[in-house]
Amino acid sequence: MHKINVEGIKVYAYHGCLEEEARIGQEYSVDVYMETDFTEAAQTDELSKTIDYCQVFEIVKLQMKTRSNLIEHVARRIKENLLKDIAAIKSVKVKVTKFNPPMNGNVERVSVEI
Repeated sequence: MHKINVEGIKVYAYHGCLEEEARIGQEYSVDVYMETDFTEAAQTDELSKTIDYCQVFEIVKLQMKTRSNLIEHVARRIKENLLKDIAAIKSVKVKVTKFNPPMNGNVERVSVEI
């Protein structure tokens, strides 16, 4: 099994439980770690024989547009859509990072992985 990682997908979105988060929004980062078999792509140099990074990006971008209270929910949606839409993915891990979460303290970021 081979691995393809698309890391640091930057998205501005409006997730969170607070009303201000829905109105103001903030920066997020998404990392996608996929397992696949790209033996044929490595031999033939054909994009159709591997995972198209642009398709991964578009799925992430679309799911990040759909507002959720929890980044756990967003991560699940991203994972499910990647597995549904890209047959070459054998397994996937999605990490969603929220920067400067509204907390009563100085916290740089929180993240979830699914």
